[in-house]
Amino acid sequence: MATTPILKLSGISKSFPGVKALDGAQLELYPGEVTALVGENGAGKSTLVKIITGIYQPDAGEMQLDGKPLVLHSPEEAFAAGITAIYQETVLFDDLSVAENIFLGHEPRRARGTLIDWPAMYARTRELLAELEINLDPQTILKNLSIAQRHIVGIARALSIDARIVIMDEPTAALSRHEIEDLYGIVRGLTAAGKAILFITHKFDEIFAICQRYAVFRDGRFIGDGLIEDVDQDKLVSMMVGRNVAQIYPKRPVKLGEIVLEVDRLSHPTEFEDISFSLRKGEILGFYGLVGAGRSEVMQALFGITHPSRGSIRLEGRELSITSPRDAVRAGIVYVPEDRGKQGAILPLPIVENISLPQLDRISRRGFVDMAAEFVLARQYGERLQVKAASWSDPVDTLSGGNQQKVVIGKWLATQPKVIILDEPTKGIDIGAKAAVHDFTVELAEQGLAVIMVSSELPEVIGMADRIAVMHEGHIRHIFSREEATPEAIVTAATGATPAPISQAALHRAAFA
Repeated sequence: MATTPILKLSGISKSFPGVKALDGAQLELYPGEVTALVGENGAGKSTLVKIITGIYQPDAGEMQLDGKPLVLHSPEEAFAAGITAIYQETVLFDDLSVAENIFLGHEPRRARGTLIDWPAMYARTRELLAELEINLDPQTILKNLSIAQRHIVGIARALSIDARIVIMDEPTAALSRHEIEDLYGIVRGLTAAGKAILFITHKFDEIFAICQRYAVFRDGRFIGDGLIEDVDQDKLVSMMVGRNVAQIYPKRPVKLGEIVLEVDRLSHPTEFEDISFSLRKGEILGFYGLVGAGRSEVMQALFGITHPSRGSIRLEGRELSITSPRDAVRAGIVYVPEDRGKQGAILPLPIVENISLPQLDRISRRGFVDMAAEFVLARQYGERLQVKAASWSDPVDTLSGGNQQKVVIGKWLATQPKVIILDEPTKGIDIGAKAAVHDFTVELAEQGLAVIMVSSELPEVIGMADRIAVMHEGHIRHIFSREEATPEAIVTAATGATPAPISQAALHRAAFA
């Protein structure tokens, strides 16, 4: 362990109109080590990163680089000081090549310094990608790359300036498990080269897998820091939320009712085949699988976004013909999508208009929206889900990720559905918001609603579901009861390495258990 930090922040404060984002915050980053920056949404993490990268200037406090005062007036100055950031939504240019993205703003020049030295730039790009053990053509246009490859380009950009401090903000959010392992290898290579990494994530398995130190923020204040080896998950959660969270996954026993939904041999030409399962009143049915397993594609078919080639869907014994989301909503099936920003909500619109959107025919009179009824609806479900907002007229994009998710759930609950599909309901939200979503999901089940929960987080499906359907390459490999659902068994099925083949008859019996 290093004893002297490369970068030290002390007494950092930053205020915006009506909000004190940081209050006396502090942080230390050490060479050759990964420091996890953890905290709920609104804890001040993003503001701190923007100060370190020169986007914001602090109102008070001091930064030191190698023990000397550091004042940054712009991102360019941070870049020149060897500080770079790689964000969840990588800020790169789709229509430029890999090499152009890596060297944008500091392109190698020919002797007179006016023209770009293209051969030198391509050669240096190949060297950087080779260091990362990635085989990419420097002239490939960025829009043709996968999300994981774009992250690699962002890391190569950091290496191109010989960055000493690399900030990674939720870098694994859209990556598969294999891609995450590849990223871990790159991070270990960066630390071996003496670079200091600030790693921001909501996932505890990542914190304990890749980080040596931690720093916890809450409500804009520094709470504590230390070595990962001296702390456990319960301690971190307690520091983050300021209270003991005895049970992150508050599953409570619910007496299951009759079968509400029956899906039999549902198939799609390219996405999934022979999907069969049932769902009871009060049941939480988990769907787990690796990236590309087809989970979301099945849910989109149930909601009428895509159209299956064969199979049947029955709701309360009646066969449905779902050709559009409108058909699904009218029947009583609603879908909270994985990407709440693009598919779940219209972010610039107010909370009230988002919640009322599927109900406009119900709250309109002679073609005009009854605004009083609209506000009553928004208040009813906003308060039920404990959405934190100054006003129901606030735009959804001003809310934290957790509260945005609550608005999307509230929008669909207002339709009074029989089945609600939650696709990655806690993706990208903090531990406190996750606990709130989990608790509310259990409440819905207790009230008799049938819930399908799609999740890539193994502890979440094990902790929340009554049964777990595990998918692999478009097929359901196994449906586990709560008693059978061990991490080892689920991962084995998800990778397609089930020890003994499961007969279609046995799978069908499990589906309709």
